[in-house]
Amino acid sequence: MKDVRIGLLGCGTVGTQVARLLEEQSQDLAARSGARLKVVAIAVRDLEAPRDPAIDRGLLTDDPHRVISQADIVIELIGGVEPARSLILEAFRTGASVVTGNKALLAAHGPELYQAAAAAGVDLYYEAAVAGAVPVVYGLRESLAGDRIMAVLGIVNGTTNYILDEMTTKGMDFGEALAKAQELGYAEADPSADVDGLDAAAKCAILASLAFHTRVALDDVHVHGIRHITADDVATAARSGCVVKLIASAKRRPDGIELHVGPTLVPATHPLASVHGPFNAIVIEAEAADRLMFYGRGAGGAPTASAVLSDVVAAASHRVDGGHAPRELVYADLRVLAPQEGRSRFQVEFTVLDEVGVLTRVTSAFASHGVSIRSVVQGVGEGGLARLTATTHEACQADLEATLAELSSAPFVAEVHHVNRVEES
Repeated sequence: MKDVRIGLLGCGTVGTQVARLLEEQSQDLAARSGARLKVVAIAVRDLEAPRDPAIDRGLLTDDPHRVISQADIVIELIGGVEPARSLILEAFRTGASVVTGNKALLAAHGPELYQAAAAAGVDLYYEAAVAGAVPVVYGLRESLAGDRIMAVLGIVNGTTNYILDEMTTKGMDFGEALAKAQELGYAEADPSADVDGLDAAAKCAILASLAFHTRVALDDVHVHGIRHITADDVATAARSGCVVKLIASAKRRPDGIELHVGPTLVPATHPLASVHGPFNAIVIEAEAADRLMFYGRGAGGAPTASAVLSDVVAAASHRVDGGHAPRELVYADLRVLAPQEGRSRFQVEFTVLDEVGVLTRVTSAFASHGVSIRSVVQGVGEGGLARLTATTHEACQADLEATLAELSSAPFVAEVHHVNRVEES
């Protein structure tokens, strides 16, 4: 049986689990790939840092170039754009295949990396870049290659799902739920990438590129975070039969593709509504296959290592038997719609004067901009004010914005509160 040499760039939580599983499951992995998978070197920043006993310290080096020069397959787990990008390109030049979980790098430089891998005749795998152990990348690249994808909707950030779930099930406010997420290790000390939607947006760009065979960049995704979500917002959603989730949405429209990440009201009957805690789930709508759902742990050392090793087995088998990973397909070249061109149902909350005729004037403002109202609920107000919650039928984002601009300056409207999308059940 042939040896395939494995080099690791990074040995944090995920890298440690990858190294451990390569050793513990060596016989099974060899049987699946047709090759003995041998870790030959591991690049780390600090050679003296404490390590899990599973790590052979004799393999450690602070020179990533040395790792690349010895490896047939390079596993990149250092994160960020640089030096990860340069090291991956170097690996391709040496003839090594690459397995990465780096969603930020793929969202920013995916096309460059795909082209470099193809030019070198090697593989680029990245199952771990989206939703940890959930095999959605494989599903889109291979299992659904014979179908036409119409939409991809996902909870792809476990931190925000945990926070929103705590707010929904335990009545916490955002700050309290975030603090608990940080205490449990679900959120970083600086949670900006998660709670501001940037992590989910990078994953949305990757999923959309795969689903629609079109190059999608991070800047193409319209992003809103969850910092502004309050306990009142969660309660209002519940009264509407919905829960609030941070949804990454990529939808095929007649005139292009629509990309959005933001807080979304999900009906209790929708499969994503039942995703709790730090779990991830992605729903794919396809023409022939109809609705499919991928669900599982989206983060953590062992789950993410599982995705990495599945890619390693595939890349190693190609070293032994020939073949390549699926290449980048961008034949469709669909137009990415501007945020104002997006369409959705919306729910808008605002405070108005509690007077006769105000409701008629509010609904007239919506109608004048072509936005059809599905329902209006008036809450108990104070000080001569009333709280209105209006839910629309599907409408154009630009028409809704024009409606809200008119209402914001109207003398009978005290304040327009948050606007959230509403997903169909």
